[in-house]
Amino acid sequence: MKYFLCVLGMVMFIEGFPYLAFPDKLKVWLVKISEIPARTLRVYGFIVMVIGLAVIYFAQR
Repeated sequence: MKYFLCVLGMVMFIEGFPYLAFPDKLKVWLVKISEIPARTLRVYGFIVMVIGLAVIYFAQR
């Protein structure tokens, strides 16, 4: 559980950093993302998830 909370904290830190460091650029980027078709975002999300699982798998070996 301690490891899980540490990982969760790191994810929250990494996700929150752009909002702190580049709020104006992030707003422009989010508008551009809203213009991308949902199917494309799903494909990108799936690819990132698979890569993430592969990283976890190889890190645990």
